[in-house]
Amino acid sequence: MAACDPRHGRYLTVAVMFRGIMSMREVDSQMFNVQDKNSSYFVEWIPNNVKTAVCDIPPRGLKMSATFIGNSTAIQELFKRISEQFTAMFRRKAFLHWYTGEGMDEMEFTEAESNMNDLVSEYQQYQDATIEDEGEYDDTGNTDYNNEIETEY
Repeated sequence: MAACDPRHGRYLTVAVMFRGIMSMREVDSQMFNVQDKNSSYFVEWIPNNVKTAVCDIPPRGLKMSATFIGNSTAIQELFKRISEQFTAMFRRKAFLHWYTGEGMDEMEFTEAESNMNDLVSEYQQYQDATIEDEGEYDDTGNTDYNNEIETEY
């Protein structure tokens, strides 16, 4: 139900926690190798987007361990699946009476559906973005391209 394949997206940020006796130099070297070898899976427009930490105390029963937490655009697959399932149920008004009976309004579900679609669009935008896209938008959200067209006339 909650599975998504990280190979279908790109990592925005990553945090890795190592536990056990190891040198920070080796950790940094290995993380650099991982990032270099898999560079297509990391966005290039967020500098220093991989953070590592080392705790000298290993977990009970192990010499060392690592925990990897990543914010990947692949999560949009899961959001799309859930949104499709929600839409199918909401159109039939399945289970809706349980929520409206407790005081929720039908409009709250429509708003939640819209928020989910916005989230999927945002992750898709991040997945497609490149470092060249930086500066394409001004503070108001308008593209520089549109501003250039207006000034050419």
